[in-house]
Amino acid sequence: MDTESTYSGYSYHSGRSRGSHRHGERSRDRHKPRSKDSRSEKSVTINPAPAEPLLGDTTIRGEQVQDDNWGETTTAVTGTSEHSLSQEDIVRITKDLEDSVGLDCRRYFTLTLAVILGLLVFLSPLAFMVLPHLLWPEKLQSCGTACEGLFISVAFKLLILLLAVWALYFRPPRASLPRIFVFRALLAVLVFLFVVSYWLFYGVRILDSQDENYQGIVQYAVSLVDALLFIHYLAIVLLELRQLQPYYSVCVTRSTDGETRHYNLGQLSIQRAALAILEHYYCDFAIHNPALLSASKSRAAKHLAGLKVYNVDGDFPAAPTESPGNNAAAGLAHSQSRAMMAAAAHCRDSSHNELYYEEAEHERRVRKRRARLVVAVEEAFTHIKHMKDEEQKKTPGDVMDPREAAQAIFPSMARALQKYLRTTKQQHCHSMESIQQHLAFCISNNMSPKAFLESYLKPGPTLQYSQNHWLARQWTLVSEASVTSGLRDGTVFVLKCTDFGLVVTVKKIPYIRMSEEYIDPKSHKFVLRLQSETSV
Repeated sequence: MDTESTYSGYSYHSGRSRGSHRHGERSRDRHKPRSKDSRSEKSVTINPAPAEPLLGDTTIRGEQVQDDNWGETTTAVTGTSEHSLSQEDIVRITKDLEDSVGLDCRRYFTLTLAVILGLLVFLSPLAFMVLPHLLWPEKLQSCGTACEGLFISVAFKLLILLLAVWALYFRPPRASLPRIFVFRALLAVLVFLFVVSYWLFYGVRILDSQDENYQGIVQYAVSLVDALLFIHYLAIVLLELRQLQPYYSVCVTRSTDGETRHYNLGQLSIQRAALAILEHYYCDFAIHNPALLSASKSRAAKHLAGLKVYNVDGDFPAAPTESPGNNAAAGLAHSQSRAMMAAAAHCRDSSHNELYYEEAEHERRVRKRRARLVVAVEEAFTHIKHMKDEEQKKTPGDVMDPREAAQAIFPSMARALQKYLRTTKQQHCHSMESIQQHLAFCISNNMSPKAFLESYLKPGPTLQYSQNHWLARQWTLVSEASVTSGLRDGTVFVLKCTDFGLVVTVKKIPYIRMSEEYIDPKSHKFVLRLQSETSV
């Protein structure tokens, strides 16, 4: 006896044994490895500064599933917590630890090389002047007034060089880039070769011959310090001034909601341009809210579920021995399937009306909840104002601090605020503790109700919220070109995070031609003649 089986939207009639055979083939097809994309891409990672706290994906997922009913209950439950880890979690934690250890080793190795090179630079001029006094003091000529003046020059130039190096290089790291900074590495190699060449010349011409002209030795040390100052000027030009003039306009688009920003950048490498874009992202882009995308996804899934595709005898090709009548029946079945698909698609054409009314209803609910929230907050702040007037009459010891005042008036607005945040899909971005802290901040600084509500009525920049909701473990830079190469017109790269990505498109700012048009000032002069007699 034949039974009817349904699988993935396809309906067909088959025998019991033949249906199980087809199901086995589908299960084997599902387990086949997917072929990799033939497009060659290079993927590197950009990590935040090691000094900042980092949160993994598990923390973010834990925040998303926490209870958001803080507006309806004030019960606090304490006790022991139980955590379970799967094998995948253990592997991921081990990989994160290995990555962090590698980053720390690389950071300390770079710092060690920088310290060694700095000591070599600053101690070389002093060694040039001290070694003759230690090795052949009896042969040296006396140092006159000009020589002693050179000592003062060397001292002040070394002090200026030390302050300049501290201002340019010894700054807290903003991020950990995947590749070295090419210009900085070239400058370090240049300084090293320059100092080594000075030492070679000093060893051959001064140490071996034991030169007696001490003033010439001091002038040789002064020339080294002067050359180091010029190299530092070159470093300022390459590392700081070169990138100030804008050459490119970059378009940054978030992959999930399509939010777009445009920025002007100078001559930067791809990895440094990515770092500049991420710094702008945290200040300019609204916080990523996956809950706003769930409504559109559920709506699309609902409409796709309404579309049923019937593939009658399509899974089994006709045998060569079948009669022409069977082929005609199969063609009729295919034509009927196409007709049903066309009818289902015609029914779906009315979905825009449903979307229109759904959005209108959502906007009406948002306006209603917003009005209730504004009224509740204004009443709470009015109550605070009355409390302040009463506290002025009390003794200083009985005055309520802003934290206690915020806890006192928060229950009166908590329910309205929670309903509004749920309606606008922002309940996971604001916890009860953060709202009370913001309320206490507004009360202590004598801010208005509108200033308090501004953080909740519309989504703000990413940095406005707690780090538990947006600080990612790492960003992955995906680029076909090398990340140390400079930006080019038409360059495209992607900054990937856990839940979304930033697609960056680079366009070169066009060359602008301006011309001047001279207008003779005398051409604007005119004479107004008035007649004494007018017609009546």
